Amino acid sequence: MTHYGIGIDTGGTYTDAVLIDLNTREVLRTAKQETTHHDLGLGLSRALSEILTTSGADPDRVERIAVSTTLATNAVVEDKGARVGLLVIGFSKQVEAPAVSVRHIKGGHKITGEEEDPLDMEGLVDSIGELRGEVDTYALSAAMSFINPAHELVAAKALAMIDPKPVFCSHEISSRAGVRERAATAALNARLMPVMQDFLTGVQESLAGLGLPGEVQIIRGDVTPMNIEQAVTSAASTFASGPAATAHFGATFSPVPSALIVDIGGTTTDVTVLSGGVPGIGETGSRIGPWQTHVDSVEMFTVGIGGDSLVRRTGSGELRIGPRRVLPLAQSPAETPDPAEWIGHGARSGCIIPLGRPDPETVAGEPILQMVAARGSATFQDLDAELNLGSLALNSRLDRLIKQGLLQETGFTPTDALHVLGKLTLGNRHTSVRGAQVLAEGMGCSVEEFCFRILTQTEHRIEDAILEHVIRREMGGTWTGFLHERRKSSLLSVDFRLSMPLIGLGGPARFLLPGVARRLQTEVLFPDHHQVGNALGAILLAADR
Repeated sequence: MTHYGIGIDTGGTYTDAVLIDLNTREVLRTAKQETTHHDLGLGLSRALSEILTTSGADPDRVERIAVSTTLATNAVVEDKGARVGLLVIGFSKQVEAPAVSVRHIKGGHKITGEEEDPLDMEGLVDSIGELRGEVDTYALSAAMSFINPAHELVAAKALAMIDPKPVFCSHEISSRAGVRERAATAALNARLMPVMQDFLTGVQESLAGLGLPGEVQIIRGDVTPMNIEQAVTSAASTFASGPAATAHFGATFSPVPSALIVDIGGTTTDVTVLSGGVPGIGETGSRIGPWQTHVDSVEMFTVGIGGDSLVRRTGSGELRIGPRRVLPLAQSPAETPDPAEWIGHGARSGCIIPLGRPDPETVAGEPILQMVAARGSATFQDLDAELNLGSLALNSRLDRLIKQGLLQETGFTPTDALHVLGKLTLGNRHTSVRGAQVLAEGMGCSVEEFCFRILTQTEHRIEDAILEHVIRREMGGTWTGFLHERRKSSLLSVDFRLSMPLIGLGGPARFLLPGVARRLQTEVLFPDHHQVGNALGAILLAADR
């Protein structure tokens, strides 16, 4: 009798599912569906239904389900998540953390566990009063709280009484010294909690709807599985969940023991090193965006560039790609206006289009929806000029409405460039060509040259991410500025040679990595099922534990 396992990977653009025979590890079916951000369970259900229907597998014989996701990574890269108020106790120096506001309060303990200073209750209450209504959740980090958490516990109690919102205490998340790192870790968990809560709710509803009773495990960034309850309270530990599954897939299928694994998705590109057949785990915690944390994960580097990154032409004629992810023109709905009518530079790079028909009460209370409904679509420039909300407020509202599934943004992407050049045929090539014609004319070049520029610049970003990760890992420090600027020098020519092959994963990898490999004077390998490598790596990892 066959016993099944299912691997799931939910990324910023696609949700993948894999069905395997747990006894033989044979891959029986794979599926790839668009990630539905307004209802994550919808895309997940479609992918799961596809593999179950086409295989004829009995859901009752699915014994294990493993899930990886890049949603936490993407939320950091795209600057999304909950608004966090960070309260730092007993540490007066500047703290860099993913919070909308950081307040310093007297208190804290010594390394012996003795109180350094009494907790400033008046300052604490005043800070909570000032943050109330401005934040969605709180993070607490007190000096030496991993030895004596008393001040964090008192502060959490005060928060529960004054402004009862979710609270993350650093002593519950990290047992290491370093108030800055513990503060960043607590704030990151607070920020990512709603992202992970929405995702895991979608997972549970999808599995229940399809009658899948198997044990569910979430892949942590340190290449270990955990249960769903742990994933909610330790949301930051899912940062690098996708790369962890990627690393296990690479370790399982790589024909060589040492390689550099490059996973190119729609939103981000993740780079990890496989050394001696084993992915490296950071010993001091991960650097997530600009923040050093105590989150253990595979040694990795993430850059906000992928197949669906928005291409923008600046007023000065420069091309900018990412980190914002949009729907490629080739995949935009039929009712989307002809790109020739709206696409341009800067704030006219993307088009906001309505999705479905929201109820009149929802539309009446939101000026953006009113304007888009009346016009059928609008660019950011149109909305900014007519609504006068300010760019920051407008961006925030748009992100919320897109997440709710009421609006969608489309624009030219590297995926469109691949369609124009005939390398991809997954969508409407004509729409991609129309957008490319306008943008190319604005840059004074042919459509083909414009698309080659897009793909070359995308490859350069991936190449620089690879070099940055290897240099940081092998030599310490960062060469970010040098790597980015070196191509502009007329006096200096610099070439690099990578002494290990690349292992390519993700849908766009086959089109983008060969050029990167040539520049780095190495080869690129594509294992079987590399397009769904994260989902396969997730279930293999869970099955091996």
